[in-house]
Amino acid sequence: MNGSEIMQQGSQFFVGLGTLALLNAGLAQSKNRRGLVWFIMSLFLGPIATLLLVVMEKQPELCSKNS
Repeated sequence: MNGSEIMQQGSQFFVGLGTLALLNAGLAQSKNRRGLVWFIMSLFLGPIATLLLVVMEKQPELCSKNS
């Protein structure tokens, strides 16, 4: 392997990790959780964060008082 092949594989890894983090943020929001927090957690935990989101129950929606 030469240097350019290693750099290409590294960039593919980060593109995949970024994509996974975006998907996790969307999944977190669909379960009434904070998308930004899960996006950042996913950058560090990767697929483990996905597993946690899938296993966790959906949080109840907060009622907002608009009177």
